[in-house]
Amino acid sequence: MFTADGFTDHEQLHLLHRDLATNLPVVPAQANRIRRGTRRDYEEVLAVDHATFDEFWQLDQEGLREAIAATPISRLRIIRGGDSKIVGYSVSGRSGDNGYLQRLAVSGSAQGSGLGEGLVCDTLHWLRRRGAIVAWVNTQEANAAALRLYERLGFKPAAHRLTVLHRYL
Repeated sequence: MFTADGFTDHEQLHLLHRDLATNLPVVPAQANRIRRGTRRDYEEVLAVDHATFDEFWQLDQEGLREAIAATPISRLRIIRGGDSKIVGYSVSGRSGDNGYLQRLAVSGSAQGSGLGEGLVCDTLHWLRRRGAIVAWVNTQEANAAALRLYERLGFKPAAHRLTVLHRYL
């Protein structure tokens, strides 16, 4: 249907889900540095985003606002490094019984330090407190590190993957 209108496959994404009624992973110590993000943080958040994602996936100001507004209940969380600059962030939201980890990024210099795990665990606990019974996340097929993180934290592959389409205008 979409191919008739000029769309082509751009990429396949892993789609994963996690039951929030089961035991949630312990929030690691690094999570004590996680704070609520505000509009004043958008510029730094976008700097982390641009340093983390390929151009196709990078958000701009409007894209970040849309990601935060994509669900009826949402939140932006940030984590700062020793120099007080934002080194990671997450956007999560809930709609009905479903929770979503909509965006997760940790700057390259801070990757592997547990900050991503802290942001994911923080999200899972928040979603359960907000009444979600399942959490959903997707990640690029090539992002093996993110896939390992999500699986280690109890996410399971969904029965299908997502296909991202694109069309040149």
